[in-house]
Amino acid sequence: MTDFEAKVLADLSVLKNQMTALVGDGNAGRIGSIEERVTRHEERFQSARGFAIAIGGLITLIQFLLDFLRRK
Repeated sequence: MTDFEAKVLADLSVLKNQMTALVGDGNAGRIGSIEERVTRHEERFQSARGFAIAIGGLITLIQFLLDFLRRK
């Protein structure tokens, strides 16, 4: 085996190890971890959005009630 072939095989081995770390080898790799974090972030964002909509509705009802009581 020549030096060139040995270097190519070593580089391929390093590349294989890096791809295994990135994608995973049956377990969640870094990409899977990032996907999981994005999913959790989206869930939290949707919860916060729902809470903001509920608070907005509550404030609107309070404003209507105050206007109604003021007119009496």
